[in-house]
Amino acid sequence: MNQATPLHERRASTLRELETPCLVLDAERMERNVARLKARLGPLGVALRPHLKTSKCIEVARRVMASSAGPATVSTLQEASRFAEAGVRDIIYAVGIAPSKLPRIVELRAQGVDVAVVLDTLEQARAVAEASLNAGARIPALVEIDCDGHRSGVQPTDKALLLDIGRCLANGAELRGVITHAGASYAERGGDALRRCAEVERRSVVDAATILREAGLPCPVVSVGSTPTAHNAADLTGVTEVRAGVFVFFDLFMAGVGVCRIEDIALSVLATVIGHQRDKGWILVDAGWMAMSQDRGTSKQAVGQGYGVVCDLAGNAYADLIVADANQEHGIIAIRPGSAAALPDLAIGDRVRILPNHACATGAQHGSYHVVRGASERVEAQWPRFGGW
Repeated sequence: MNQATPLHERRASTLRELETPCLVLDAERMERNVARLKARLGPLGVALRPHLKTSKCIEVARRVMASSAGPATVSTLQEASRFAEAGVRDIIYAVGIAPSKLPRIVELRAQGVDVAVVLDTLEQARAVAEASLNAGARIPALVEIDCDGHRSGVQPTDKALLLDIGRCLANGAELRGVITHAGASYAERGGDALRRCAEVERRSVVDAATILREAGLPCPVVSVGSTPTAHNAADLTGVTEVRAGVFVFFDLFMAGVGVCRIEDIALSVLATVIGHQRDKGWILVDAGWMAMSQDRGTSKQAVGQGYGVVCDLAGNAYADLIVADANQEHGIIAIRPGSAAALPDLAIGDRVRILPNHACATGAQHGSYHVVRGASERVEAQWPRFGGW
């Protein structure tokens, strides 16, 4: 006799039937966000190489890449492997390469996947060249350029180091180009500041590429990337591709930067009301920091959003209603301090959707997306996502 499917595994047809907390993806908003960036980059003459680290989902990747084969950017070798299994063949692993991970790169390349690595030291270049010689196949590498002091990379003016790395790679491996990430743009606000960041980002990699080319070294790829600069660059002369990831979903942090509106955020966590503390002005829900993540990035912005902005079931934000505090499995919903807005009349069992501070971190707490479209409560699909390294 067949066993009954466990209740938590049954496919729900509406948001009111889902087990909570769970992840909801508005496909209509997602498609609009993707179309917006593609339309913006087209006239600038550059290709989009989407970063798939935010979604970690085959179905989302297929809707954002130029083709089923890519191009794509990843941040873990688990992502590289999973997307390669799904047919993606053009991948940049955009985290500084550790020599211990090179065997996995060699294995992927032997399967016909063009995986390129990123590095910013001579030691890494030597390891890549040695691994290439041992494998009998050149591993492509991009030199990371530090455009703003945010994280890692070679200074674009450090001609000696650039040439040392480039020449080392040429001795066995492949110098594919230069790459940078304008991470400091996340701290900026407004179009003017973001356009300046985008120009610094562009100039840094173009200058580095010029140094390599003038020394007779190849530099076919000149890659830039961050969601704020991708949406604000006025000139991408000399750049061959743009990488961005969170633009697919957006989040409250990006809204705080000024790159999107709250109404553009495609990702939310569905939660159920489980209690009240009326004397404190609290509504309790079953989505705590395990469901939302502990990311509080908006706390450093002009408008702090707690652990997330609370919306009704159709995805419309309540006035000044946030998850003000959270325990592991309890979210405490309250009116934003200083606001005169009224607490909505939500009964035990009612449902809300919570917009995340950071789409990548919140998504990582869940195993799948429950896909809806616009204000509809109908769940039209369930797309699995994965984690791991």
